Amino acid sequence: MAKINPDTLNLEERVVRTNKCQKTTKGGRTMSWSALVIVGDGNGYVGAGLGKARAIPDAIRKGVEAARKNLIHVPIVGGTLPHEIFQKHAAAEVMLKPASPGTGIVAGSSMRIVLELAGVHDVLGKSLGSSNSTNICWATIRALQNMKRVEDVAKMRGTTVESLQPWMLKLEEVTHG
Repeated sequence: MAKINPDTLNLEERVVRTNKCQKTTKGGRTMSWSALVIVGDGNGYVGAGLGKARAIPDAIRKGVEAARKNLIHVPIVGGTLPHEIFQKHAAAEVMLKPASPGTGIVAGSSMRIVLELAGVHDVLGKSLGSSNSTNICWATIRALQNMKRVEDVAKMRGTTVESLQPWMLKLEEVTHG
């Protein structure tokens, strides 16, 4: 897969989660921070990154850099996703389903932010398993990465797009057409 150049895109950044970590040593407590950041252009490109540093602004900056390096392209068909998908990452599992126009993004936690920044307008999402926002974010990114358009599947199988249409659509064409 070709690498996406983030400099050509108008990316928006959102911090999903910050986490404080303390280490106790002989000299006292040493604090550090981690920040989960999602970037996207609202037009099919989205990425996530985790940054760790001694101060929150540095952790966010590192998270943005990591997210810009991990950009993916999301196939969006008519403002929604091309098909239903289940994806697991660690103990978090997400389910994403296409929705009819006007539904909006019906999803919670970090899944909603990922889908908004990707540019998906109508989708049904459900988080199954763990409620850890970091793992839900990675599972959502992985699910969007595994999405395929019908044209790509037809080309891969060496068949036509019409032969891959659901049988119900074919039935409607026969009865109404």
